[in-house]
Amino acid sequence: MANKNDSTPWFRDQAGPEDEKHAPATLRNRDAIVSVLQGVLPKDGTVLEIASGTGEHAVYFGEKFPNLTWQPSDPDPDGCRSIAAWTKRAGVGNVLPPLQLDALVSEWDIEKPAAILCINMIHIAPWEASIGLFDKAAKLLKSGGIFFLYGPYFRGDAPTAQGNLDFDRSLKSRDLRWGIREVDDMDALATKNGFTRTDLVEMPANNLSLIYRRD
Repeated sequence: MANKNDSTPWFRDQAGPEDEKHAPATLRNRDAIVSVLQGVLPKDGTVLEIASGTGEHAVYFGEKFPNLTWQPSDPDPDGCRSIAAWTKRAGVGNVLPPLQLDALVSEWDIEKPAAILCINMIHIAPWEASIGLFDKAAKLLKSGGIFFLYGPYFRGDAPTAQGNLDFDRSLKSRDLRWGIREVDDMDALATKNGFTRTDLVEMPANNLSLIYRRD
């Protein structure tokens, strides 16, 4: 049976004009994510999106949150080109040009955002990327700043969907450093870096939204 988890990368063979890439998951999860973000994002300021991928989320969120400035980023040059192409097509004025940011580098020389968001990255990166991400978020966010994570996670106190188990095996078959993380491990990393989880929201396709606030 095919894995129904929506945490899939873009398809290069579906690239549109001007380097646009398409990730099917964005159309399935974007409205559910917006419904959560509406209750947690600040009313104004800049939101830094890490691992923006195709850029489809960035332009959609830019449209849905016109009072916020959206700063997309991705470590992959192809991703950055796709983000720029989607932004140009959408004509969204509050989405900035993408930054090439990698969670594994030591420092980010960027302006401090009001909030940070990361969708579907944690499971397709080594654990060191999660460590780097929380370290940088702690340095960038002021007290009360929101750090939002979305994707598949395991919970020790809840049954695990078969789709997530299958997806985890698939990830590890591609790279042993990848895999679905435990919420408890994310919480421990958050606490170590001065964050408190304020909410956990169950999302479609066996995903979760984890909302952390800077202490």
